[in-house]
Amino acid sequence: MSQPVARACPLRHMPPMSGAAPKVGMVSLGCPKALVDSERILTRLRGEGYAVTGSYADADTVIVNTCGFLDSAREESLEAIGEALASNGRVVVTGCMGAEADLIRARFPEVAAVTGAHAYDAVLDAVHRLTPPPVDFDADVVPAHGLRLTPRHYANLKISEGCDHRCSFCIIPQLRGDLASRPVGDVLREAEALAAAGVRELLVVAQDTSAYGLDVRYAEDAWRGRSYRTNLEDLCRGLGELGIWVRLHYVYPYPHVDAVIPLMAEGKILPYLDIPFQHAAPNVLRAMKRPANEAKTLDRLARWRSIAPDLTVRSTFVVGFPGETEADFQHLLDWLEEAQLDRVGCFKYENVEGAPARDLPGHVPDEVKQERWDRFMAAAGRISAAKLQGKVGRTLTVLVDEVRRDGTAIARSAADAPEIDGSVLVRPGSRLRPGEFVDVKVERADAYDLHAAPADLALHAPVRTALRPGMRRVIARV
Repeated sequence: MSQPVARACPLRHMPPMSGAAPKVGMVSLGCPKALVDSERILTRLRGEGYAVTGSYADADTVIVNTCGFLDSAREESLEAIGEALASNGRVVVTGCMGAEADLIRARFPEVAAVTGAHAYDAVLDAVHRLTPPPVDFDADVVPAHGLRLTPRHYANLKISEGCDHRCSFCIIPQLRGDLASRPVGDVLREAEALAAAGVRELLVVAQDTSAYGLDVRYAEDAWRGRSYRTNLEDLCRGLGELGIWVRLHYVYPYPHVDAVIPLMAEGKILPYLDIPFQHAAPNVLRAMKRPANEAKTLDRLARWRSIAPDLTVRSTFVVGFPGETEADFQHLLDWLEEAQLDRVGCFKYENVEGAPARDLPGHVPDEVKQERWDRFMAAAGRISAAKLQGKVGRTLTVLVDEVRRDGTAIARSAADAPEIDGSVLVRPGSRLRPGEFVDVKVERADAYDLHAAPADLALHAPVRTALRPGMRRVIARV
């Protein structure tokens, strides 16, 4: 599993509503899958006539969508609940920590309601009890694609809920249930609506994107008059028809992933895979209950790169897992050097309540975890710097996220996912707009970012005519 970091969600300005509509605030913590849940809750509330506010003081009710994957994330979620109660007092708690309702109520008996993850109806019922919806409202204020908490030009596309894996360090199945795939036709219609609304990049997310459709035996569904199977390959084929960037996250390196690599080589989807490898030492992978043949993984990476030479692979790893020896850790470093991954994150093992790994022998001292984390990140940084240095002098197509007051445009290439990877800093960039594509020439690189200048200030014509002006993000706690 990829390990999300709890964070407050970025709330965009919502379309104005007339009259004194009841107001709801939202704090969304955790991974992109949880952010999609927050978007769906707000979309349904807006459809009932509620307004969305970015202020505790203005909110009639506050919803806190929690993260419970790691103990550190759980504590941040509890802090967010406490902050919302202290600032407002009318609080509904939902999300992954909703599975621990007794713990939440013991610490905060005054919360109005506690629901589990993606329990949309229960959240709405709780809001209705606290703040009844208006009798008269204009339902047309809700856009066809729903409300989103990401910038206008990119969006998360959640294709399934839950997970069938039972990794020993993970409690996601306990919090979010087993795999439940959405029909491929529904997913493609949602993606089509997002593209029509001006979204230029779709981030495909799930707990295990590779397993998409397994639970429904890859059932067939229709879109645009054609039949598609509910599996990763057909989903990508359909998304590739939209003419926008499509980026895959949380992909296990199973053999059937091979089928999407040619689509990357053809330019149908981005040559980018986010693969949560977690470790490389066979002993540690077995203790994690993860696939333990790292040699085959290296072979597969080599084959993928031979088909799609510009393929970017990012991953997350855990150091200090119970029983990890110095030899295991050195094996991981050696594997990392051979794999030459482009983007790498690392977490120090946390002894999460309810995870089977808590009962494993050989827990690693905190100071050893820190020392190994430092060494791992130093090695990953060297690899990243060398990879980026190889892009100096190249011309890349980038998507603009933001334009700063000093005229620097913050953009991303096909190799950069929003919020987790590096950026391409474009100067001069004052003539660019968020959500536009532009070709840039890379002038220099540092450990994680590229620095570039516009290769041609004339934007790609199809994109320029299709897009409306972008909107800068507003970071808010509610």
